Amino acid sequence: MPPRRQPTARQERLGVELRKLREAAGMTAREAAGLLGTNPIQMSQMESGRAGISEERLRRLAAHYACADAELIDALVAMATERGRGWWEEYRGILPPTFLDLAELEHHATFLCDLNIVHIPGVLQTESYARAVFAYNMPELPASELEPRVEHRMRRRVIVSRDTPTEFEAVIHEAALRIRVGDRDVSRDQLKYVLDESERPNVTVRIIPFDVDRFSGASSSMILAGGVVPQLDTVVRDAPHGTAYLDAASQIAGLRALFRKVEEASLDPAKSRDFIHRVMRDM
Repeated sequence: MPPRRQPTARQERLGVELRKLREAAGMTAREAAGLLGTNPIQMSQMESGRAGISEERLRRLAAHYACADAELIDALVAMATERGRGWWEEYRGILPPTFLDLAELEHHATFLCDLNIVHIPGVLQTESYARAVFAYNMPELPASELEPRVEHRMRRRVIVSRDTPTEFEAVIHEAALRIRVGDRDVSRDQLKYVLDESERPNVTVRIIPFDVDRFSGASSSMILAGGVVPQLDTVVRDAPHGTAYLDAASQIAGLRALFRKVEEASLDPAKSRDFIHRVMRDM
């Protein structure tokens, strides 16, 4: 089977975890390839997500690596043996891969923590708000490309309403509530939608007011996505040259701590709802 030309972020993450296990065992790629009766090139392709790996091969490697973390190995096996196409695959070739990668990450996440400073989180956006965001950021975008972006964003919202909904926590700065991405009506409808969604038992919304003391997190927007095991947690952040998926243990630990710090600066859910109501009355 030829190598994948463009592996997904999830396929790349599986490869990264395979490489971490090998390096923890002190083995070279050539030595690991020998254990599977293959060559270093194919081993490199598996560790970069450009080639798949069977359950039998993955468990054989784990045994040779002396990895005793059965939950982690089971989670990696599940990733390696996934079959079927998620709804986001309908947009392959229509939208940039980053859109598909984010939808896939959210679909598989055991929980999501979304921190936003200047925009309402995508999972909580209304159609009109999302259209205004895309149209403003890419003013020359034709309708044939704008509408799929809006539709894709609306379909991402399923994670909080499906039969087994994802635990979703949004921490939103007051700036995002007050910036009128669209007109007054769009903004008011958007805030009402956030209030309605916050009534779901699996959705928590917390607000950071402008006047809170000791908040220096203006550049701390992120999405923390929980994995089946903590080692598979992922943080998504905007970077100068695109979206960055962070998975190093030290990075994740630092960003978990940052999210907790931001939570401490926010209002509790009940006061946050009252705050949103006050902002709506000001419009």
